[in-house]
Amino acid sequence: MTRGFVFFLMGLWPTLTLGQNLPASYSVRGVAASDVLNIRAEPSAKAGIMGEIGPYSMNIEVLALSPDGKWGKVGVPEGNGWVSMAYLEVIEPMDPFLVPRPLSCMGTEPFWSVSLYPRGAEYNSPDTGAVPMAVTHEAVATQGFLIQLEEGPTLHRTLVVTREACSDGMSDRAFGFVTRMFTEAPDGNDVLHGCCTLDHR
Repeated sequence: MTRGFVFFLMGLWPTLTLGQNLPASYSVRGVAASDVLNIRAEPSAKAGIMGEIGPYSMNIEVLALSPDGKWGKVGVPEGNGWVSMAYLEVIEPMDPFLVPRPLSCMGTEPFWSVSLYPRGAEYNSPDTGAVPMAVTHEAVATQGFLIQLEEGPTLHRTLVVTREACSDGMSDRAFGFVTRMFTEAPDGNDVLHGCCTLDHR
């Protein structure tokens, strides 16, 4: 697949529903070692507390900002909450031409996941268990990412990840990336849909 054709495909996906720089990965700053950063139900210091984030946490994904820019929307196990942006610092990518890591993509019906780590990648499903994969090509565009992976000489997976609102269909949690995964295998090809996240707290 040529790079020109890849970027043509990525340009076909719907108009962005989130800010161009979001979702993005952040780290906690300015929170005392004995304290926590509260996750609130609404973008307000008076809203109820849904959870908390530790003082040295990394890889916190911010999906969107409140209208005044003071609060960031983050994920919780069964939904989303808000944290003060005064205590978050963006994690700049090590290389703007590489897909950010860690990145996890997953889908349901059937259940599957692909995870990219700083030193490798992995496919996982109830049928296969965890299977290591090699990243053979990756590309970054404003709208998202392209990832090509290889599991041995005959099985190849291509993920096109775009910045769009996404639901996993199993919870009330909103995600900020949609993915389509095309699998080429000896027993047939397949296309699966799912959501992706940069959140690895």
